[in-house]
This record gives sequence, structure tokens and C-alpha cells, in this order.
Amino acid sequence: MVLRINIPPLTRVILVILVGLSVVYQAASYRQNQSGDSKIRTGVPWIALTPQLSIYYPWAYVTSTFAERNIITLLIGAATLFYGGKYLERAWGSAEFGKFLVIVVLLSNMVAACLYVLLFAITRADAQAWVSLQGSIALQAAFLVAFKQLVPEHTVTILKGVIKIRVKHFPAIFLIANTISGVVFGTHTAAVLSWLGFLTSWTYLRFYKTQPDLSGTNTGGTALRGDASETFAFAYFWPDIIHGPVAAIAYSIFGLLVAARICTPFSAEDIQTSNDQANARGEAGLPSLMSQGSRRGGSGKREEAERRRALALKALDQRLQAATANRQQPAPSTSIPSSKSVANPALEAPTEKKDDSTMV
Repeated sequence: MVLRINIPPLTRVILVILVGLSVVYQAASYRQNQSGDSKIRTGVPWIALTPQLSIYYPWAYVTSTFAERNIITLLIGAATLFYGGKYLERAWGSAEFGKFLVIVVLLSNMVAACLYVLLFAITRADAQAWVSLQGSIALQAAFLVAFKQLVPEHTVTILKGVIKIRVKHFPAIFLIANTISGVVFGTHTAAVLSWLGFLTSWTYLRFYKTQPDLSGTNTGGTALRGDASETFAFAYFWPDIIHGPVAAIAYSIFGLLVAARICTPFSAEDIQTSNDQANARGEAGLPSLMSQGSRRGGSGKREEAERRRALALKALDQRLQAATANRQQPAPSTSIPSSKSVANPALEAPTEKKDDSTMV
């Protein structure tokens, strides 16, 4: 009997690269430590990204993401790529998933290297220029952002139901934990990469990624650019108590980006279509994280599916009712009305102005 490995092709390749580069990095680090070469001031710059030497090893902007420091981070990274990559590749397709990986990896590492070079120029501390940037922490943050978009209401149970957390809360928990760890334990590179992975992935998914229209309400074509849904706004990644201040800051930054023609403001139709898209996404047949788990806990999954189906049907019913009401409006009569039935134009209600406000 042939053993069948149920892993999408790109995820399988990325897992092999992660394990291979991590093993090579550990072997090179061990050999370097045994040689006792004091001239080498950093780890393995031809695999891990060192800002001061990145000009000589430009490929390190990619390889550094897949070179873990130890066995614990390797296991965490492998689990993230296995479950998260398998889910996202099946939901988006290999081409779109590969584009997402390239954008997050390259932009996160390039911005991080520039930040540490700038910090070195300000402080003149050699440790900032010779720091080693590596690990899949940026991808872990990016995957959590993607899950927030795809399945925000899915509940993850830990310790047999003792702890229940919704997927939409994971990005904030992840960022806060890495930030605290960076301050307390000195893992500042992980904190920087986690924030850059979060910001890069959210910006791409929010404004640039093209996705099919699952709701069927888009009048401009069959594909959507970005995700203008209110639940994917930047403020909704954080606790409700700080939504207002975060939204105000995000909207100010968005206004500057629009003025610089980097981003395009969303129209009211874009927001409504993306909201319908978010409701329909739960019924689009996205693959399960673990196929074996579909046989266990079936009642909970059926309840969640029914709840999502009810939300999608409610949104669709509202759209249909609005469209029907617009079509059934009576056309203006061509007959001459009597003097008693003539309406005074001055008494007519003013036309309601459509709100084109955009939530970032």
C-alpha cells in the first residue's frame, strides 16, 4: 500500500526548504564555533540575514526566513507551515499562496534590515548592524492575519475546552506576546519581524490581493481587489476598548497614503461587496485545517456552519429585498394630474446623500 502524503505541492516544498536550511545553518554554526575564528562577528551571514553584510549575500533576504535557530523554533515553524500552508494553499491556490509568501518574506526582511542599519547610524552600536535576522516569525504573523480574514469567528479550543479563543483574536495576542518577550528577554528581532509580517500581510490583503467574488454582488466584474470589509479594518484587530483611537490613527495614515497615491480609497459599493464577501466566505467550501478532525467534534462544526449559513442568507436576503424595492418603484405618470393631487416641490423630502466614508 502506497503512503499518500496529503500536503499541497508548494507547502511540501517550503517544509523541505525549512528543514534543510535549518539543518545547514546549525551545522555551519557548529563548525564556526569549533573553529574559534574571532574575526567572524555574526552567525552564518550567507544563510541568516545580517544587515551589515546583506549587500554581499542578497539571497539571505529569502533564506533567513527558513533558517531557525534551534529545534524548538524549528518545530514551531514546521507546524505553522504545515497546518497554515496547507489551509491557505488550498483556499487560494498555489500561485496566489506563493505570491503571498514572497511579498511577506521579502518586504519584512528588507524593512527590518533597513531599520537596524538606521538604528546603527543613530546609536553607533555595532550590535545593531551585526544582528542576525532569521526565523519564520514573520510568516507566522502573516498566517494569523490571513486566518483573521478567512475564518475570523472560528473558535480554537485548548486543554479540552478549558481555553476557547476565536481566530480573530490571535494576531493581537501574538504581537503582544512577542513585544513583551522582546522587552523582557531581549528577543527584539522576533518582535520586529512579527510586527513587519503583520503589517505587510494586512496591507497586501486589505488593498492589493485579487480574490474571486463569492457573494455575486459585485457589479464591476467577477474579481475583487483587496478586502474593504469592516471586520478586516485595522482597528478590528485590537480590543473593542481601543477601537476608536486606533481607527483615528489608522485613518490619518490612510489619508496620507491616499494623498501620496499609494492607496486608493474604497467606495460604498466596495465596502458593501466586501461585507457580503466576508459573509459568503464561510460557505465557499474552504478546506479543513486537519482532515482527520472532521470526524471528531462534528456537532460543533455543524453548529458553526449553520450559524455562518444563517448570516450569509440574511445578508443575501437583505440585498435581494433592496434590489426588488428599487425595481418596483413606479415610473412617473404621463397623464395630467388634477390640481388636488399636484405635489408641492417645496414640500418634497430632500434626497438622502449617500455616505462614501471609508474605514481603514
